[in-house]
Amino acid sequence: MIYLKRKIDEYLVNWKKDNNKMPLIVKGARQVGKTESIKKFAENNYENVIYINFVEEPIYKGITADGYKTDAIIKIMSRIDPLKVFTPYKTLIFFDELQDFPDITTALKFFKLDGRFDVICSGSLLGINYRIIESNSVGYKVDYEMNSLDFEEFLWAKGYSDDVVRDMLKHMCELKPFNDVDMKIFNDLFLDYAILGGMPAVVRLYIENGTFEKTLELQKQLILDYKEDVRKYVVGLDQTRILNVFNHIAPQLAKENKKFQITKVGKNARFADYRGCIEWLKDSGVINVCYGLNYPELPLKGNYDLNKYKIYFFDTGLLVAQLDEEAQLDLRANKNLGVYKGALYENIAAEALVKQSYELYYYKRNDATLEQDFFVRDIDSLIPLEVKANGGTSKSLDTLISSDKYEDIKYGIKFAKSNIGYKDNIYTFPQFCMFLLKRYLNFKMEK
Repeated sequence: MIYLKRKIDEYLVNWKKDNNKMPLIVKGARQVGKTESIKKFAENNYENVIYINFVEEPIYKGITADGYKTDAIIKIMSRIDPLKVFTPYKTLIFFDELQDFPDITTALKFFKLDGRFDVICSGSLLGINYRIIESNSVGYKVDYEMNSLDFEEFLWAKGYSDDVVRDMLKHMCELKPFNDVDMKIFNDLFLDYAILGGMPAVVRLYIENGTFEKTLELQKQLILDYKEDVRKYVVGLDQTRILNVFNHIAPQLAKENKKFQITKVGKNARFADYRGCIEWLKDSGVINVCYGLNYPELPLKGNYDLNKYKIYFFDTGLLVAQLDEEAQLDLRANKNLGVYKGALYENIAAEALVKQSYELYYYKRNDATLEQDFFVRDIDSLIPLEVKANGGTSKSLDTLISSDKYEDIKYGIKFAKSNIGYKDNIYTFPQFCMFLLKRYLNFKMEK
C-alpha cells in the first residue's frame, strides 16, 4: 500500500527534535489518516514503538488502575504484554482511539514530568470528550488538528514536488498569468480532486487504479461509517436529531438559499432543540459551520449571528457521495462542478479555508440585495472572497469594494475558472490556487 505524504509528517519530525516537547494529541475526523501517519513517523524515528488501541484492545483501559504515574502505567502494560520493550529515550508510546478512553490523558502530566518516553495520543470524535481531555491534561500537552488531504497534498500524491507549489505561489505574488498548458493541467487535477475529496482511502484508490473506479462506492461507505459513529457515541433522542441534521446538509446546500434551516429538518423542529446537534457534528470534525455576519466590518469575531449559518461537509467528497444520480452523471461525465447550484464550489472553498486555519463567515443583507459567501482578513482589511464557476462579474463583490459604506474593505479576491488578473481592486486567481490564499496574503502584508 502506497504511503501518502502528509503535512503532519514534517510537524512530527520537528516535534521530536524539541528537547522540551510536550505529549502530543492529534485530533481530527475519522479516517483522515491520523494513525497511518503517526505509525509511519514512529517506525522511521524510534527504536521501540508501543502501540495501544483502546477500541481493539479494551483491556488496556485498565492501565491506570494503580494510578497515573509513568512507572505504574508501564508496569501494568508490561503485565498485559511482557513482550513490550520500554527503552528510555528511544521509545514512543502511541495511544490510539483516545475517544474511547479519555481518562488516559490525566497521565500526560506524569509522562511529561518523567521525561523518559515520548507520547502521542490520537482519536476521532475527540470534540465530544475534549472538555474532559483538556481539563485532564491542561498545560502538559500540545494539539495538532489533522484534516483530509488539501490540494497541495493531492499534488504530492500525484508526484508533483514542492517546486511546483512554489512556482504557483510565485505566479500569484507576481500577478503573472499561467500558460495554457499549466492552466489545462492544474484545472484537470483540481477537477479530479473536487470529485474525489481528500479522504486518504479514496485518493489512494484513485492513484493506484488511475481511474475513478469504485471511488464513489468508497465515498458512500465513509458516509455510512460516520452515521454508524453517531449511533455508537450518541444515545437517546439526540441520535435521531443529529442524523436528521446530517441527512439534510446536502439537500439544503442544493437550494438557492444555502442558509441552513432547522425548520426543514423535522416537523416542529426548533433551533433550541438542535443547537447541540450541530455543535456535536462540528466538534466531531464532520462539518464546517459558516456564520452570518451582522455587518461586513471588522472585527469578525463577535460580529456574527449564532442563529444564522451555513453548514458544509469537512470534505467535499462526502457531499459528492450524496448527489443524486443525475448530478453524479453530470459531474463525472460532463465535468460540471456547477451542480447543486454551486454547492460544490462553496463546499470546496469552505474546506480550503478551514484547512488554512480560517474561520468561516458570510454576509447577506436583510433585503437579499447583497450577499457574499466568504470573508477573511489581513492586518487592517476585511477581504471578501468570491468563488465562481466561470469568470464573470459579481455585483455583490463590486458593491462591497466600491461603496463608501464598507470602510474596512479595500480589495477583494475572486477564485474562478480563469487565469490570474487584477482589475478594479479585485484580484482574480484560478480555483486551483485556493489552497495558497494564506501564503499569498502573508506575502502581500510583507511587501
